[in-house]
Amino acid sequence: MKLYSTNKQVPEVGLKEALFRGLPADNGLYMPTEIPSLPSSFFENIENLSFKEIAFEVAKTLLQNDIAEDKLKTIIDDAVNFDAPVVKVKDNKHVLELFHGPTLAFKDFGGRFMGRIMQHYLEEGERVHILVATSGDTGSAVAQGFLGMDGIDVTILYPKGKVSFIQEQQLTTNGQNIKALEIDGTFDDCQRMVKEAFLDKELNAHLHLTSANSINICRLIPQSFYYFYAYAQTKALGKPVVFCTPSGNFGNLCGGLIAERMGLPIHQFIASTNANDIVPTYLKTKEFTPRPSVKTLSNAMDVGNPSNFPRLMALHEDSYEKVSSRIKGYAYNDEQTLEKMKEVYQESAYVMCPHTAVGYYGLEDYLKETKEDVTGIVLGTAHPVKFKDIVEDNLSKEIEMPQRLKELIEREKQAISMGTEFSELKEYLLEMAMSQK
Repeated sequence: MKLYSTNKQVPEVGLKEALFRGLPADNGLYMPTEIPSLPSSFFENIENLSFKEIAFEVAKTLLQNDIAEDKLKTIIDDAVNFDAPVVKVKDNKHVLELFHGPTLAFKDFGGRFMGRIMQHYLEEGERVHILVATSGDTGSAVAQGFLGMDGIDVTILYPKGKVSFIQEQQLTTNGQNIKALEIDGTFDDCQRMVKEAFLDKELNAHLHLTSANSINICRLIPQSFYYFYAYAQTKALGKPVVFCTPSGNFGNLCGGLIAERMGLPIHQFIASTNANDIVPTYLKTKEFTPRPSVKTLSNAMDVGNPSNFPRLMALHEDSYEKVSSRIKGYAYNDEQTLEKMKEVYQESAYVMCPHTAVGYYGLEDYLKETKEDVTGIVLGTAHPVKFKDIVEDNLSKEIEMPQRLKELIEREKQAISMGTEFSELKEYLLEMAMSQK
């Protein structure tokens, strides 16, 4: 696999370099120079394949012999070791439940796959430092995906007071090779600090920095797998498939777009956001205007400057006409989110987290507008128990907590408080680098 930067100011690189570099030197994002198509025979037989078999075929085709097939199969078998069922909610509306992994969020797919790919490429004695910003679920998935891995250190930046209690516990109680920084600011501050670190020459001279955010291409690859698997589960319905993706940084949607380029027949994409509606506004007005993010109940989507927007455009040849025709955008506030959670529960007894509810709302509005006879699939991004207080207060229903979360709540929080100045982060990382020599 060859990859280029969306800013097109640096040479193309291979998969290993893109993985460990994370961000190109020109501050663009890595994208494949070519996205190969899967054979028609794959789609003719896809409903008979397991999730692991689908993931392996997709990865093998996309990576183009970067990793030996037996090694790749081992990575897939270990990374994709939990299910992602499509559950019918009502009529032609379904939820693809992506929250059955270790941290109960869809980002487990990316975290586990990337951790195993990185460990595969690490040479003996080599050490890398993963620096990642999170608005909620990315950090916990990365922490679990890389926990205890030799030669890999992880530092997670998260915004103080802007993640749920359970999310914070998942971020801050791991120990070992995982460190958490509680930033007194927004997710956008965290993301900016991480980007500055990647571009700082002095810092990079002492640490081999890389990222596990969706800015890293190896996070997007596994996020294409479950679009194929959802199609396999609903193919027998015989209707065009529409995917609605709750969106913040837009990496999850880019995974679907990659799947489409590989031949997956997707009728329409829907991007559904909370009050941070930068991309839906762009899709309607052609005006892309980043702004400071605002706090919402669906906090993992509280992003005011979506990092993957350049990828979104690159996948549509930087054409507004093409991107706005393939992706329909909707946005909802907290009041609407709570209303939809309650309405769906009362009608169908289905419990969803705030993020999934935002997606469900978007699918419903799209179907009302178009009146199309399609199979609608919302990506269910997090287990409702991760937002236990919100869900229980809104639905007047107790949500049972899995045993592994009960144990997590009792652990002691370990986090370092920090401001929003990059100089503080740089000093911390340099001290860490010196202590390891």
